[in-house]
Amino acid sequence: MIDAAGFTIKAEQLAVGYTKFPIVSKISLDMKPGELLVLIGTNGSGKSTILKTLAGLLKPVDGNLEILGAAPGSLPKRVAYLPQHPVSTHTLPLRVRDVIAMGRFAHLGLFKRPSSRDNQIVDNSMHLTGIESQANEPIRDLSGGQQQRTHLAQVLTRQAEVLLLDEPTAGLDINGRKLVADLIASERARGVTVVMATHELHDAESANTVMLLAQRVVSIGRPEVALRDEFLRECFGFTQPH
Repeated sequence: MIDAAGFTIKAEQLAVGYTKFPIVSKISLDMKPGELLVLIGTNGSGKSTILKTLAGLLKPVDGNLEILGAAPGSLPKRVAYLPQHPVSTHTLPLRVRDVIAMGRFAHLGLFKRPSSRDNQIVDNSMHLTGIESQANEPIRDLSGGQQQRTHLAQVLTRQAEVLLLDEPTAGLDINGRKLVADLIASERARGVTVVMATHELHDAESANTVMLLAQRVVSIGRPEVALRDEFLRECFGFTQPH
């Protein structure tokens, strides 16, 4: 469920970081089904730390945070997270399909066998990410872009209500970046809340909310507000081309 006000993600004066040392503080936001939050900043700005906290991998340093009305990390069937550097499977002889099917484990548990519906979800996710022709190839033999598509497909198989994506276009060419944009639009159309970390300004064009980060919240709001020239200069040292 979501909270009484209809929010899928709710943060109040949230501080994120490691142990008692905050990296970003004073984060307050409310998100509803189908909305997109884009986190923008350079490496080390706090984007990944925020996503890990939303995913329940890090405890909040301070403040309040609820995901789908519950504590972060308590709803693995309903929240899917794509890390910036997925756990390496290169040393294992896993096929692409095997890796993608792992996305169903939260639903299946340790002993339940995949149903025909589970297999169909895997097939559909491979098709959506354009990796179906490599289904039976070892993931260690794929290019970086193909591996990224594989991990994206794994996240899609979760059929989650909240999708947390850390640099999902990393290693992808222009067609791959368009694919990610289309996938995000499709997920939002079915009511999924998406939070995406990126350093690309154009990724924010369709966002409901943009958070510009530099180990603090430089700005937050609609793209045309949060990405004003004075905020970009403060964060990156440059302005947008006109």
